[in-house]
Amino acid sequence: MSEWFDVVDEDDCVISRAKRSDCHGNPKLIHRAVHVLVFNDAGDLLLQKRLLSKDIQPGKWDSSVGGHLDEGEGYRAAALREMVEELGIAGAPLTFLYKSTIRNSIESENIETYLCGYSGEINYAPDEISEVRFWTAEEIDKALGTGLFTPNFEDEWAMFQDFVGKYQTQASRSINFCGGDSFPAIMTALINEG
Repeated sequence: MSEWFDVVDEDDCVISRAKRSDCHGNPKLIHRAVHVLVFNDAGDLLLQKRLLSKDIQPGKWDSSVGGHLDEGEGYRAAALREMVEELGIAGAPLTFLYKSTIRNSIESENIETYLCGYSGEINYAPDEISEVRFWTAEEIDKALGTGLFTPNFEDEWAMFQDFVGKYQTQASRSINFCGGDSFPAIMTALINEG
């Protein structure tokens, strides 16, 4: 059975629909996706390793959660659904961070990125993910540009670091994460030491 995506314009308004296979291969078909960055209590970021059978970036480490919106689905609903499907995380609050776009020779996506603070059990989907593990910011920074990560994750990490830089306090290199729907406050996690 074919997956169908909403096709949108540059303003993110739905203009048609297309099969997943058509969207992955035709960058004129802009579609929607979500990313979720899952941090544990120590401030380490969970990354997933893509299966070797994936059609895009097989075998590379990627964002904690990443997925496409189903036809007619909203961004937050997709993020919550993908959290359950990919990692087995249900009921954890998500914080919206920012919107971004991917435009390359393979695909075009409009993306919303969310944040999740979570230190519970991870039950990842072995039919989508080969392994998961938490990475420190230092480990990520050292591995950038080595080919371990998807280019999309490297872009995401840069956007997140820029975002963090705007909200860090003078007193620390930590950021406050909230357990609700918007950014300001609540749970502290260390993002980048030194």
